[in-house]
Amino acid sequence: MTEPTPSSSTTPSPTFAELVRVSTRIGCLSFGGPAGQIALMHRELVEERGWVSEEQYLHALNFCHLLPGPEAQQLAIWIGWKLHGLKGGLASGLLFVVPGALVMLALSMLYGFAAKLGWFAALFLGIKAAVLAVVVQALLRVARRALNTAFKRAVAVVALLALFVFNLPFPVVVLGALALGTVIAARRPAWLALGPMAPASALAPRPWGATIRAIAVGGLFWSAPLVLVFFTLGQSHVLWEIGSFFARLAVVSFGGAYAVLAYMAQAAVQTHGWLGAGEMADGLGLAETTPGPLIMVTQFVGYLAAFRAPAPFTPLTAGLLGAAITTWVTFAPCFLWVFALAPWIERLEHARRLKGGLATLTAAIVGVIGNLSLWFALHVLFARVATVEAGPLRLLLPDPASLDWRALVLAVVAGLLVFRLRWNVIAVIGLAAAGGLVLGQLG
Repeated sequence: MTEPTPSSSTTPSPTFAELVRVSTRIGCLSFGGPAGQIALMHRELVEERGWVSEEQYLHALNFCHLLPGPEAQQLAIWIGWKLHGLKGGLASGLLFVVPGALVMLALSMLYGFAAKLGWFAALFLGIKAAVLAVVVQALLRVARRALNTAFKRAVAVVALLALFVFNLPFPVVVLGALALGTVIAARRPAWLALGPMAPASALAPRPWGATIRAIAVGGLFWSAPLVLVFFTLGQSHVLWEIGSFFARLAVVSFGGAYAVLAYMAQAAVQTHGWLGAGEMADGLGLAETTPGPLIMVTQFVGYLAAFRAPAPFTPLTAGLLGAAITTWVTFAPCFLWVFALAPWIERLEHARRLKGGLATLTAAIVGVIGNLSLWFALHVLFARVATVEAGPLRLLLPDPASLDWRALVLAVVAGLLVFRLRWNVIAVIGLAAAGGLVLGQLG
């Protein structure tokens, strides 16, 4: 691995101990989703300490948006790599995830044992309603930023219809948008509002050696737990099913957590039957209240899936193993992507086709999050939702008689708090949870 050299425009590099201390602070305070996490790192590392320059930070952020997985964690890995090479990247990336992972694991364990209790169900009635408002807010934020041309708006609509009406596989939609964008960037760049490219003079040599080493070593570590499960428990065991599923998801999870949640939720609920639709919304509510990446909700799914099919282990042991393997295959690839591609970051700034692919992909992500919003709304507000298929069409139709008026009231209140009063996510979820406890006594 080529060791990076700090820019002369920044203050002297911190010691490794200083990096660990600040990374721990960031990991414990990284609430608010990727926007809040990226803003927190900017304040701590660029504004207050000057460890990386503004230009370096923005270039790295653009680079992380090109990668599958949580961009905020990848940005943390890159900053650690920039300051202290391999060990710095490992330290920053792990400390960004570990605090939230421990909190999420504790909440998942509590949920696994208490989910059948009446007061617990009432509590999560409010949490799910608040999550619906938060997801809609994320949809509108991304749409305002991403859909600045007619072509991008058309891509978003097509992506929504492809997923919600035609039930196309999520990877097909994501990779199709990426491929389409590379073509449009070459032939009709105005459709994507691409700015002028910076001159590509005096670029550093291509760092093939560092990339190949990172892929080889990272791939070996990433796959090791799955190989162990395969040879000890077999392909029919739930640990293999969740490990292989989330490993595949990690490769196509472009566009942030909200982009893949609908695909993950539908697969976990409808295909594998690991948990119910309402429980999936509960998991997202838990993830919204913990520090770290929102995609940590995958740990919740992995825990419950193994907890409910524990043989040959006890339920608690199986749940812990399920959470561990899910977290590993979800987040380990982030280190692989960054260590393999960070040496290329300067060259990626000059790749017009790649920028076009990313712009189109971001537009498609708006449709993906729209699909998630509809899916959650139906399953939060209605007790019964039927799937109707007619040829290539597949529609989700709610039973109007199963409308939960309590969830509707709480969702409306949460929406007012989010959009009108601008409350932060944790405060909205807390108040909605309290409201769920109160309304849960009424029916």
